[in-house]
Amino acid sequence: MPLIVEAIVTTRSLAGDIHIAPLGVIADGEQWIIAPFAPSRTLDNLRENPVAVVNHVDDVRIFAGCLTGRRNWQVRRADKVDGAVLRAALSHWELKVDRVEEDALRPRFYCNVLDRAQHGPWGGFNRAQAAVIECAVLVSRLKMLPADKIENELAYLQIAISKTAGPREEEAWGWLMEKVDAWRAERGAA
Repeated sequence: MPLIVEAIVTTRSLAGDIHIAPLGVIADGEQWIIAPFAPSRTLDNLRENPVAVVNHVDDVRIFAGCLTGRRNWQVRRADKVDGAVLRAALSHWELKVDRVEEDALRPRFYCNVLDRAQHGPWGGFNRAQAAVIECAVLVSRLKMLPADKIENELAYLQIAISKTAGPREEEAWGWLMEKVDAWRAERGAA
């Protein structure tokens, strides 16, 4: 199994629109692979402007916010690529696409790291932060995974939230649960 790092990836269209999305980037030797689902804004932006910034954050509200329509996170221009760095990033990597492996569902963009920067100390994730990230992955796949798998995983993740969450984690969890509740209501109506 490859190493996958959960991060916030920013891409920029040629028109200058910044897109912020949680995405797992995949280690491949010295390169990193970005594999966005089709269709998606990340995919469109990478095709137009083949660069990206991988932002490492400890505020899990950004992961949850991107999946629940809260995308107004502050950015600044990247240093080496035509992209954007989240102001909340503790570190970031600036990537340039080297080659693309086409796939109908998830094309793979093999990227070289052009720059790395550290902006603040990394304190690590606690269990609640990890639970929010895992819940964000589940929410991004509500229409792909079996309902019983989602419900079982949510019940387990709730334990970490109830035991170790601070205010930011509780807020992020609440945003994700709004999305889950809407999915449950939709399933109940079907």
